[in-house]
This record gives sequence, C-alpha cells and structure tokens, in this order.
Amino acid sequence: MDVPLWAWVAVLAVIVVMLVVDLFAHRSAHVVSVREAAVWSGVWVALGVGFGMVVWGLWGGELAAQYFAGYVIEKSLAVDNVFVFAIIFSTFAVPRELQHRVLFYGVLGALVFRGVFIAGGSVLVASFGWILYLFGAFLVLTGIRMARSRHTHPDPSSSRVMRAFRRIVPTTEDYVGSRFVVRRAGRWMATPLLAVLVLIEVTDIVFAVDSIPAIFAVTQEPFLVFTSNAFAILGLRALYFLLADLIDRFVHLKLGLAVVLVWVGLKMLLLEVWKVPTLLSLAVIVTILTISVIASLRATADHGETAPPESGTAQGNADVVPIAAGPASHPPHDPTRTTTGGTP
Repeated sequence: MDVPLWAWVAVLAVIVVMLVVDLFAHRSAHVVSVREAAVWSGVWVALGVGFGMVVWGLWGGELAAQYFAGYVIEKSLAVDNVFVFAIIFSTFAVPRELQHRVLFYGVLGALVFRGVFIAGGSVLVASFGWILYLFGAFLVLTGIRMARSRHTHPDPSSSRVMRAFRRIVPTTEDYVGSRFVVRRAGRWMATPLLAVLVLIEVTDIVFAVDSIPAIFAVTQEPFLVFTSNAFAILGLRALYFLLADLIDRFVHLKLGLAVVLVWVGLKMLLLEVWKVPTLLSLAVIVTILTISVIASLRATADHGETAPPESGTAQGNADVVPIAAGPASHPPHDPTRTTTGGTP
C-alpha cells in the first residue's frame, strides 16, 4: 500500500480539527445528556465510515475491508473500556460535569501512545515476520483469559497505579472545579481529577496491548492500523455517555469479545495454512458481536430499569457518592488523601 505523505498529513489534520471542535463544543463543564452523546456518536461513526469509503475510492475494496475490520474490532473492544471507565468514575465520585474533560485528555493521550505502539509494532512486523505468530498466540490466550474472567470487575482504587500515585504525588482532599493541579501553601498539588486521568490513561494503555495486535491480525498496513484505531477511539467519549447507564445490560458482550480475540488470533496462526479472506473475517467478527449483543439484550429484557454495575456507574451516582465510598465488600482507599511519601 503506497501512502503518500499528504495522506498522513491530511488524516492528522482531520483528527486535530475534530478534537478542537469537540473541545470547543464542550468548553464549559456540563452534564452530557444521552441525546447529546447520541448525536456525537453519530458524528464520530459517520467520520469513521466516511474515511473507510475514502480508502475504498483511493486504494480499492480489499484495503477498505481491512480498515473496516480493524475499525469494528477496536470499536467493539472500546465497549469494555466504557465499563471500566464507569467503575473508575463511580469509585472516585467524579462529578458528571467533569467526566468529559477527563475523557477528552484521556483520548488525546491514547492517540499519542497508540501511535507509538503502532509504529513500534509495524517495525517489528516488517523486520520479524514470525512475530505475527506470537501476536496470534497472545490473542488466543488473552481471549481465553477474558472469557474465564468475564464476571469479575477491577477495583481501580487498589491498583498499583493508584498506590504509586498516592505515594509519590501530593494530592488535595477534594476536587477543585475542572483543574488537574492547584497551588496551595506555596506548593503545587494534584487534584483527584489528575489521579483519575492517570488511571484512565494507564487503563487505555492496557487495553491497547490487546486491541493493537488484534488489528494487526486483519491488516499489516501501518496507515490502516493507525486510522482504524484512531477513528474508533475518537468516539470513545460519546460512546461512554451513551452506554454507561446501560452497560450492565450487555452481560454476554465480554464473552463475544473474547471469541473475537480467539478468532483473530487463530487467523494469525493459520497464515501459512489458510489466509482467511478479509470479507469473511469481517463477517465472522460482526456476526459474533451481533449475536452477543442480541443475547445480552434478550437475557436482560425482563430486568426493567437497569441497575448500576457492581461497582456503580458514574452516571448514576457520581454526584452523591463520597470520595471514599465503594462496594461494601472491598471499600476503596481514599484517592484524595494528601500524601508526600510512604503508603497511605
């Protein structure tokens, strides 16, 4: 695939422009409604699909199918991110009107880190073709592990990242508007919002370890790997506000995602035996995800009003849960304690 420099510049320019538009549209802190999230989700999906049509027009149907396969994989794995983000926001009682700001900078950082990961992965694939088999084996094992742990949820307050953050960074006891840092008593201190942003960023990096090899399973073109990843995660914020209150209804989606990872992993491992056609691979992925979503909605159809996830959704109680509140079985540590050293 011969990608001229102007194509890379054009894509990066579109991403920057859309980020600026999104930031301007949400320049004042406010609660993002479901309707607003639905409109923005439509904008981001239209942008992603529209770019796929551009790929089709410039480079043909096969490469466009590879882009769409990577886009669908990343978009579906983003739903798992949404669930974890909801738990993080609820655990740390992030006010609803501040959540978009955190996610905006989280996605901005994710674009940078994923660009670095994709560049590194492309160099490895180009230099050591056999590494694709390692990616394949890793995805199969990851899918199996995801299927086995699909009913467990993380406790972000006790993660290694938070323990290290509390130990190293002095933090205020409460949120200070939408500020990440504030100067008090002659020194700079982080607010709990910065702690949440760090955790969101690290969480996305962990998810990228799964999603980027998965996209390499359907295309080894760096341009398509990056663009399918970028256009999918650009809509992550809107997707969160659209699905956060409903995420508990997708009870079988994680199993579906696990099957998708196993499928693309096996596809990688079978490269020398049978090169699965891109359209067939895309059809299998869409079918698996569709079945898991339909099965989830049918399984929860009689539940009436949806209940928050095990650790609570950010949308449902972020304005009323105390900072140190959490599940009764394992209450989280207070992420906002002022710390200058040692374990809190």
